Amino acid sequence: MQFLWRPSNHFNLANLFTMVNISAGLLATYFITQNNFVLAIMLAWIGGAFDIFDGKIARKYKLSNEFGIQLDSFADFLSFVLVPVFLIFQAVYAVHLEGFWLALSAVVSIYYVISGLRRLIQFNIDAEEGEVAKYFIGVPTPLGAILLWLVYLTSAYDLASGGFVLLAMTLIGWLLNSNVKVPHP
Repeated sequence: MQFLWRPSNHFNLANLFTMVNISAGLLATYFITQNNFVLAIMLAWIGGAFDIFDGKIARKYKLSNEFGIQLDSFADFLSFVLVPVFLIFQAVYAVHLEGFWLALSAVVSIYYVISGLRRLIQFNIDAEEGEVAKYFIGVPTPLGAILLWLVYLTSAYDLASGGFVLLAMTLIGWLLNSNVKVPHP
């Protein structure tokens, strides 16, 4: 079990936690296709918990390396960008919008995905192994996902229209790459 504690091993403990996040994101995507949104959201939150712990484990046990940084960003892209966008598209846009508005929702969804991907790529370019900044520039993708979950809930409980969800997704996508400073926990 020594491999769990070697930073050079792709299957060290921190990376295994990241792989659980990826697995939860993949399962969440499957359950979205089955319109089982509650289970999908639960899996996404489980993935989020593992995302918190993978970084803490990597720093505490000095397991951080370039592979782990890239793997974590892939997991973040899946769990915190694709899953919430796919959920909103399937549960809100496809149900409540049609014609021009459904086409616009596809454009907004693609905009959000590209914004999230751009943010993660820039984060990786700027990242230093084992270092943690005091704050993020722009909304981090996990926080963007939380905001999208809240937007989804407003629609699920009939508190907001599909148009509001479109506007909110556009704004959150913009915030991902804005100059807003967000404290790092």
